Amino acid sequence: MQKNIEIKENIDLNSNGGIETGNPEIACSHCEHDGHTHAVPENEKGWKSQWKLILALFILIIMLVLRNAFNIIPANWINFLIHVFAFVLAGSSILQLAFRKIIRGNIFNEFVLMSVATLGAFYIGAYSEGVAVMFFYCIGEWFQDTAVSNAKRSIKALLDIRPDEVVVLKNDQQLVVHPSEIKINDIIIVRHGEKVALDGELLSAKGSFNASALTGESKPVSKYQSELIYAGMINLNTVAEIKVKALFEDSALSRILKMVQDATARKSPTQLFISRFAKIYTPIVFFLALALCLLPYFFVDVYHFDEWFYRSLVFLVISCPCALVISIPLGYFGGIGLASRNGVLFKGGNFLDAITKINTVVMDKTGTLTKGVFKVQNVYTDTILKDELIMITAALEKHSTHPIAKAITDFAGEKISSVKVTDVEEIAGMGLKGIVDGKEIVAGNLKLFGKYQIHFPHEIKEGADTIVAIGINKVYAGYFTIADEIKDDAIETIKGLHRLHIRTIMLSGDKQSVTDNVAKQLGIDESFGNLMPEDKLERVQELKNAGRRVAVIGDGVNDAPVIALADVGIAMGGLGSHAAIETADVVIQNDQPSKIVTAIKIGKITRNIVWQNIIMALAVKLIVLILGAEGFATLWEAVIADVGVALLAILNAIRIQRKHL
Repeated sequence: MQKNIEIKENIDLNSNGGIETGNPEIACSHCEHDGHTHAVPENEKGWKSQWKLILALFILIIMLVLRNAFNIIPANWINFLIHVFAFVLAGSSILQLAFRKIIRGNIFNEFVLMSVATLGAFYIGAYSEGVAVMFFYCIGEWFQDTAVSNAKRSIKALLDIRPDEVVVLKNDQQLVVHPSEIKINDIIIVRHGEKVALDGELLSAKGSFNASALTGESKPVSKYQSELIYAGMINLNTVAEIKVKALFEDSALSRILKMVQDATARKSPTQLFISRFAKIYTPIVFFLALALCLLPYFFVDVYHFDEWFYRSLVFLVISCPCALVISIPLGYFGGIGLASRNGVLFKGGNFLDAITKINTVVMDKTGTLTKGVFKVQNVYTDTILKDELIMITAALEKHSTHPIAKAITDFAGEKISSVKVTDVEEIAGMGLKGIVDGKEIVAGNLKLFGKYQIHFPHEIKEGADTIVAIGINKVYAGYFTIADEIKDDAIETIKGLHRLHIRTIMLSGDKQSVTDNVAKQLGIDESFGNLMPEDKLERVQELKNAGRRVAVIGDGVNDAPVIALADVGIAMGGLGSHAAIETADVVIQNDQPSKIVTAIKIGKITRNIVWQNIIMALAVKLIVLILGAEGFATLWEAVIADVGVALLAILNAIRIQRKHL
């Protein structure tokens, strides 16, 4: 079973965004240095291998019944040939693998170990035991492959999300084509019950979609005209017209599939340790078995080679690290699958481990804990008419995609005129500057006013809402107050983190009074406002220097640097900022901050089950190794213990996939 230390599905995103699937490949821990893998053909995993095992078992049972129930023992050479036939049926593939590895110079591996043990049993005349050891070992392999297939089901289900054809509207005609043939700005038709094939903008007035494949949430989402629709969503009502905004290979779903695929190839520290441990452990037990066979010659009064050779064979069989090398990666694979079903993407088993060690969570405010849907509350003017201030500010903000800019343009409505706007410049973390109708306009936070040395009334610092101050030709002209709504599950998120004894900190570019107000409502331990992206980096670095294990959660481009610095970076809104998603180690596929608590719990569940398997496997093997060395355990007991503990470990690992959070 050691060959399954690393299991990967041969899945590639081709140049057209399609998915190519092939036979599973099993990377062998003992030959990782040359990248060697064993391709497992479907027929070898299917009925052919099963009928061979069944026939081998049938022969073994017949021979045991004849010998033990009827005391009928065929002639030695007939007895030998019958058992050899059964042995070859059960173990020919294992013997071939062992031979190939020996040819490559890789002597100390599980296949050679198992071959030596079973052939040794034949050498001393324990034919039935030799066949039994090989049979049960192969049964363990079969259960292992079944477990791996089941573990992959939730992830492989993603492969069926995207349709193979799409209806496109061209020249008033509906044509059925492959999604890879669709170009940006083409209009596709999605009927009731069909899956959306590409990301795009809804042209219909309204639609209802099931986004569970992307977010893990079964609740339908309502979408309105001009809102974004993503590949993988299912149309739940009338026919929807969608203008394509991303090519097939660039869709949000393609990114998710790629991240899940990559996740299975990244090993956790525990997996890496077990891989290294197995490479050292196997030759050690091989030489210990050899010593157990030969050294007693010098220390016991009556030495019988066959007796001590038999004990060494028992030692070899029970020493196989099968339970460890399959149940551990299977456990992490199950954790990744459980997380994906709950709308959380871990980019590797290493991050499942890392998230369990987090003791401080640093959160951005806007878009993470708040909805990022801003609304203008009031407009205050000083040297200009209110309508004119709204008009020129909206004309400038129209050139920004920031949620606050959208709030102002939405508020302005028809007041946005066709005035000329030029030289628009976005100042990161501060606001905008541009020329509107021949006047230099700056619109942003008070740090922007400090940058351009514009004086303003100090009382505007006191408000609890977000401020967008306006300067005209370096003279203060007024300000907008804008409020953001806290997300529905934000309070429960903070409570959940506190229950896990995790310290919470909020960092925001917004002013301190706004930040403190949100932190107070949510019960966050500490909050810091008026921060530029570099200030956030400095705060996180200070926490790390103080020995804190930090997770950072954000959703925007500005959050990408600080997400990269964190011990675990988490991107909110898996369909949002590309920069944050690419940088993050964990991606929350929707905008629910409570999924952060879910991610930590999944990490802890996975870690606990993995360590249960490690302790159980080592304890059972140690006990039987001692019994075998003392002569109290037979080959039958050794193989049953070995396969038994492997199956228990596999079943325990599978429990991860059945967890409900």
